[in-house]
Amino acid sequence: MRSVIAVVAGGYSGEYEVSLRSAANIMRSIDQALFEPYLVLIGKKAWQVRIGDSYYPIDKNDFSFEEEGVKRRFSYAFITLHGTPGENGLLQGYLDMLQIPYNTGGVLTEALTFDKYCCNRYLSTFGIRTAQSVRLLAREVYDIESIAREITLPCFVKPNVGGSSIATSKVTDKEQLQPAIERAFQEATEVMVERMIVGTEVTCGCYIVGGIAHALPVTEVVVHDVEFFDYEAKYLGKSDEITPARIPDEQTQQIQQLTKDIARYIQANGIIRVDYIIEADGRPTLLEVNTTPGMTDASFIPQQVRAAQMELSNLFTEIIQDKLQK
Repeated sequence: MRSVIAVVAGGYSGEYEVSLRSAANIMRSIDQALFEPYLVLIGKKAWQVRIGDSYYPIDKNDFSFEEEGVKRRFSYAFITLHGTPGENGLLQGYLDMLQIPYNTGGVLTEALTFDKYCCNRYLSTFGIRTAQSVRLLAREVYDIESIAREITLPCFVKPNVGGSSIATSKVTDKEQLQPAIERAFQEATEVMVERMIVGTEVTCGCYIVGGIAHALPVTEVVVHDVEFFDYEAKYLGKSDEITPARIPDEQTQQIQQLTKDIARYIQANGIIRVDYIIEADGRPTLLEVNTTPGMTDASFIPQQVRAAQMELSNLFTEIIQDKLQK
């Protein structure tokens, strides 16, 4: 009998549509000879299963739904939510209470990595180089002059708990700092101001099966007609994503090993992606860790899986069965 799988998408953030596109590719890639996948949409007003043009409410008591009088309870959740509640540990805690396995890290892992500032501070204790940054809270008073002195311009201002570069600004002049912070606060209650790092931008995926981390090929990111790898560059074709990256083999191996180390430090599961800038001294500086990376056909992870001459369907099977067998 096939296991009933929930491909969980949507969420409460501005990345809702990106999540749906990831879910569509996951639904196509899951081996339906082994699994019976259903698209579960989580929104602020309702949790629903979508089958064709029909919607069925989720019973949150046991994470199930009824279709034509037949009750179906999910045995596994493949989470592809970007933002709350699937990327910050809330959904993981709910599933833990129901003893339903899932593809991401646990509550602590997700809560830590969702907070960019805290995650980078934590990883810096292992000797990983991170950019100088400050965190601003909406309920606190902050001083623009102090921030400008502490974080040398140019810098980036972004929501501390967001993704897809939504509400992210590059600031080159002190006068731009206040409006950039206000823009970021419209998206989140915490804002991160971070020193701009100059160099070659790369990203490396990693999958964890049986407690062992396996690094994927490294991708180099080159943007066009935009100042940084923002939403347009990510999703509207204003960048070149080159896999494998045009960097020396030694740097590739260093980044792959560092990515596997980070996976271990944060106790990751499933698939993660770690972004870096290789600075002029040849060393990578950590940008951020993504524990529910995009899974559209054009996203980094599917690109890297293809470059590794692997099949996304087989990788998903390994990840799902890793938890189901336990």
